[in-house]
Amino acid sequence: MKTKKLVIMALFIALSFIGANIKIAGSIAFDSTAGFLGTLIMGPLYGAVIGAVGHLLTAAVSGFPLSLPIHMIVMVDMALTMFLFGIVYKIFSKSKEITAVIVSGIVGVLINGPLSVFMLIPIMGKAVLAMLPLLVLAAVLNIVIAHVIYKFLPGSIKEWK
Repeated sequence: MKTKKLVIMALFIALSFIGANIKIAGSIAFDSTAGFLGTLIMGPLYGAVIGAVGHLLTAAVSGFPLSLPIHMIVMVDMALTMFLFGIVYKIFSKSKEITAVIVSGIVGVLINGPLSVFMLIPIMGKAVLAMLPLLVLAAVLNIVIAHVIYKFLPGSIKEWK
């Protein structure tokens, strides 16, 4: 890994930590904005690391409110979310930017919202379904903010992949 990319990735993880302190509701916050933005700038693999480590650190600081094993599952889910979000964006951005934004956004919301919740039902029970509306809202907001920031970044930053 190049030193520059490692440092930039660490900065995005730090931004994730900062975003975790901007709450939407309860422990649901803007921590994944940095992961989505990092994915757009650096690519799916780096984004997966940013999303996973960012989530784990913010959950640790919150005292693992859902328990360490649950947060480990969410960490893997965050990595998967960022990776697939980035792959879909990369594929569709070759044809039309607006299509890439919409389709990657839908993929990100579906994985970060309903899929995350449905994965946890066997462990946490159906009560976890109550989190679904807030997780979907948070995913939409995090993705929209990341895409808006990315849109206004200079071209040289967009070429860090």
